[in-house]
Amino acid sequence: MTPKAHKQFAQHWLRSEKALNQIITAAKLQPRDRLLEIGPGTGVLTRRLLGEVESLVAVEIDRDLCQRLVKSLGQNENFLLLQGDILSLNLAEHLAAFPHFQSPNKVVANIPYNITGPILQTLLGTIAQPITPAFELIVLLVQKEVAQRLCAKPGSKAFGALSVRVQYLADCDWICDVPAIAFSPPPKVDSAVVRLRPRIVDPSADNPQQLETLVKLGFASKRKMLRNNLKSLCDRDKINQLLEQVDSHPQARAEDLSVSQWVALANRLNEIAGEAREAGEAM
Repeated sequence: MTPKAHKQFAQHWLRSEKALNQIITAAKLQPRDRLLEIGPGTGVLTRRLLGEVESLVAVEIDRDLCQRLVKSLGQNENFLLLQGDILSLNLAEHLAAFPHFQSPNKVVANIPYNITGPILQTLLGTIAQPITPAFELIVLLVQKEVAQRLCAKPGSKAFGALSVRVQYLADCDWICDVPAIAFSPPPKVDSAVVRLRPRIVDPSADNPQQLETLVKLGFASKRKMLRNNLKSLCDRDKINQLLEQVDSHPQARAEDLSVSQWVALANRLNEIAGEAREAGEAM
């Protein structure tokens, strides 16, 4: 019998074979892979994954579901279940007690929508502090609106601060749509499967922390032109000049700049700050 979904854990059981197949195909599984699954729930996806990989570590916050998973899947030697919150659980510390389970190299999960942002940060890190070593591949089932933001192109309405932060850290691919009726109980929104490939940005930000601050300021008010959002950093004429230097234009809004243009803008501002410091020291 399917367990009752708990609203506080944002539980929705995926029941679509088509969606499950697309998730598994997107993960490009190999026998050597070591997976992390967040929120295995009833184990529908977990069962499909276990036979394809070297090991699978699942993190489930719901104690009742953990008991069910132990009964149904506990006999699999390549399966390790950890009860806890993925946002606070120290995975490396827990795995140290299980030498047969090395650090996962891929993530495949149907994650709770109410903590998507924090989970993305847990898996990728931030611009200033990326997760190292990075996962080879991350396949997530997320709210469709979030998927649109993750995969958005510059100039589109969906392109925002989240787009820049994630795309700085990973390549993002839209895999497929998953309608609400694919779940039980159905959520109020449609979903989508996305694939993230963490990578090193080239060119990277000279001062990653400054880039984070710049992106936050730039998207503080999407309706305003970027030069108005950044006026606290330097005067309007200088911002206009910098925008032209990164192949943008003075009337640009935050969503008009690509990730590489954001990096170039941050690096140019960093150079100006450095020049100002040198001039001050020389006086």
